[in-house]
Amino acid sequence: MGYRAEIDGLRAIAVLSVLFYHAQIVVLGRYVFGGGFIGVDIFFVISGYLITRIILSEVYEKGSFNYAKFYERRARRILPILFVVILVSAPFAWRYLLPSDFVEYSKSIVSTLLFSSNLFFYFTTTDYGVDSSLLKPFLHTWSLGIEEQFYFIFPILLLIFHKFVSRHLLIVLVVMLVMSLVFAEFVGTKNADLNFYLPMSRFWELIFGAVLAYTELKHGQIRVPAQKILPIIGLGLVFYSLIFFDEHTRHPGFITLLPVIGVALIIAFSSGEDAVGKVLVTCP
Repeated sequence: MGYRAEIDGLRAIAVLSVLFYHAQIVVLGRYVFGGGFIGVDIFFVISGYLITRIILSEVYEKGSFNYAKFYERRARRILPILFVVILVSAPFAWRYLLPSDFVEYSKSIVSTLLFSSNLFFYFTTTDYGVDSSLLKPFLHTWSLGIEEQFYFIFPILLLIFHKFVSRHLLIVLVVMLVMSLVFAEFVGTKNADLNFYLPMSRFWELIFGAVLAYTELKHGQIRVPAQKILPIIGLGLVFYSLIFFDEHTRHPGFITLLPVIGVALIIAFSSGEDAVGKVLVTCP
């Protein structure tokens, strides 16, 4: 797959939406980007799409998949900057955090390096975004934990399914997606905080990208009538979610389909030539 600047544009929107969400910008008595937290969900769809293309492309071209090289690439991409953040934040944590907070900070580093910080922060932070969470420098790594847990599990499952049920791989992926989505909706009605951090409540978003990648690799770029308008609809769904979602939105769950489908429509039907693609190309 060649470089797609519009996907980097989506990444830029994801990053900016999270930043604006935490900035808590208020206009006319309401937060402008109350749904900025969906920036993480944008990343999940993109990650599922790109990772699946990498895995299946290697399988189709070489007939095999090198796990060692795959995880080495993940490590080289993530660990250097993670170590930098740890080293830079440590003196400030030592200087400004209370002893009990510093102990928790140290534990959060360990959980981050073990890619389990999503579970760690669930048990130490009851609500993402509350004042106490501002003293947790590595709280943002909860999403990294979910991604890495997906990377550990999904490649193995994908290759097993490809080997034994390759003709029905799309059906298997869709079933996994639906099961994870229904799980998220159900747990969200029982324990919204737990639902926010659970990997099973988020995997469907990554699998959504995986379904898109598999479809493109097997059948080429998707073509449908009036497809030029679909990226516009997709961008509209994303911005609708950014503006109208808020802390009362039961997320993740069925409602999260809005931004997830929006991102999928952009990835599937946009390019650097259409209107949405040209806008996204300027974002990076």
